[in-house]
Amino acid sequence: MTRANPILGVYLSDSLDLDAIYGDALCSAAGDVVLRHPYEIDNPEDVRFAICWLPNEKAFEAYPNLTLAMSIGAGVDALLAHPGLSEEVQIARVRDPHQADLMAGFAAHEVLHQEREFATLERNAAKAHWEPLPMRAPASATVAVLGHGTMGRAVVQAVAALGFSVRVACRSTPEAPVEGVTYLTGERAVMEAADGADYLINVLPLTAATENVLNRALFAKLAKGAWLVQIGRGEHLVEADLTAALRDGTLGGATLDVFREEPLPADHPFWAEPALRITPHIASDSLPDVVAGQVIETARALRDGEPLAMGVDRRRGY
Repeated sequence: MTRANPILGVYLSDSLDLDAIYGDALCSAAGDVVLRHPYEIDNPEDVRFAICWLPNEKAFEAYPNLTLAMSIGAGVDALLAHPGLSEEVQIARVRDPHQADLMAGFAAHEVLHQEREFATLERNAAKAHWEPLPMRAPASATVAVLGHGTMGRAVVQAVAALGFSVRVACRSTPEAPVEGVTYLTGERAVMEAADGADYLINVLPLTAATENVLNRALFAKLAKGAWLVQIGRGEHLVEADLTAALRDGTLGGATLDVFREEPLPADHPFWAEPALRITPHIASDSLPDVVAGQVIETARALRDGEPLAMGVDRRRGY
């Protein structure tokens, strides 16, 4: 049933057609939450919220009564740092449980791909070469996971279920820890988790404290020839330090799904680096029906003056 008081929102993205992706799901789920393209807005002062993906610097200027900006993804660093978004505007983000499962599957796949040497097996098969490869018990390999939010916990559960020894660097010890997993907190948690680890999976949110966390000093703490799985944010990685670590053997290789500049430019040196597995920011995605449901829930809460379940704490950055 349509509610009496509709609330108007606007799609703000230069790189994605958000209406094409989510419009059908939004329209079929609610009549009281209305979303329009900027060119369809007759009275910008009526716009109360925006759903966004990397909005440009002037994206918010036309909407004087905007009180909410909602990211269609889990990351909100672009909104938190946006020069045109007033600090009085609330920020929210999608929390899709399926997205966490997709992320966990990607991370577990990359660890297994390297651990079981599937790239070597594929090359051997292409040459009709039969050569069984040595293997070790999963428990003898250590996986360090940075971050234990929705995504991080799913990743931890996945790699722990495969039998690997898992250490987690997190803000605080979780109330429901995964059995057999070691949790580390405090200022030295990231370094302690990485110490001697064979794999490093980054799922941290981007904050002032975590920017450039994937650097030379951290790589040096890992086991010689360790593998990095970078599925956090592009700004976590010091690219020059990664290149140096690959060339001197500190790292054996890395899977990179996120980058400082996206799409990754065709002339970026990462493309020519044989020790890198590059994917186009597809470790996970938010499903349209889930996004639509959470946008509607959040917009209604905003209109009705209720707490935003999907809201972000600006101070913490997530």
